[in-house]
Amino acid sequence: MTSVSSSETSEPYRGPVLTVWSDIGCPWASLALHTLRAEARRTGTDLLVDHRAFPLELFNRQPTPKRIVDAETVVIAAARPELGWRLWSAPESTYPSTMLPALEAVQAAKDPAVGGLRAADELDAALRHAFYADSRCVAVHAEILAVAEGCAHVDVAALAAALARGSGRAEVYAQWRTAQTPGVQGSPHFFAPDGWSAHNPGVRFRWTADPAAGGLPQIQGWEPGWAETLLTRLRG
Repeated sequence: MTSVSSSETSEPYRGPVLTVWSDIGCPWASLALHTLRAEARRTGTDLLVDHRAFPLELFNRQPTPKRIVDAETVVIAAARPELGWRLWSAPESTYPSTMLPALEAVQAAKDPAVGGLRAADELDAALRHAFYADSRCVAVHAEILAVAEGCAHVDVAALAAALARGSGRAEVYAQWRTAQTPGVQGSPHFFAPDGWSAHNPGVRFRWTADPAAGGLPQIQGWEPGWAETLLTRLRG
């Protein structure tokens, strides 16, 4: 689950490769990935992330309700203002009803012709920022490509051609089937090459009541050092 061959990347890599199962529309996954990337930059760790899709809308047979994403976004943004997240500020009619095109684009970007794992991780990070901070509809093909323009390792023309061929869709559905097994607990779930794994590392929370009945997420504990501990372990 965590191995990556040289053919799966378009560049040599010196550091660890983590496999991460997540949904771009999951605020907790976006928080964990931001924490990990920030720590990798701080410590100069050459980290590659192999993204696997945990498509919540396929599991739940419906789009992730905006009220749930909004509630989680507010709680996280208040605790971590450096993220720059805010509630959706664009017209309600432009709110994305699906994250599948964005998830597919990240998978398509893994192709060495598009950029490889580094490009896929850059695109994943950019799409998350576009959604949570800039209120951009990352369900739209043109918007995905516009976001990709800001990713240094993504060949945008190659990505556009790959998406036109349907690249990434089969991978997302195959990963969804794998994610239904007991080994993957949810979004996010991290797996390291040495066997370490963690579901939603760094935070413990509960809902005060059923979200459908007006419940709110309540943070019960933060463990901000998890990323430093993990990267130290991987470098060691």
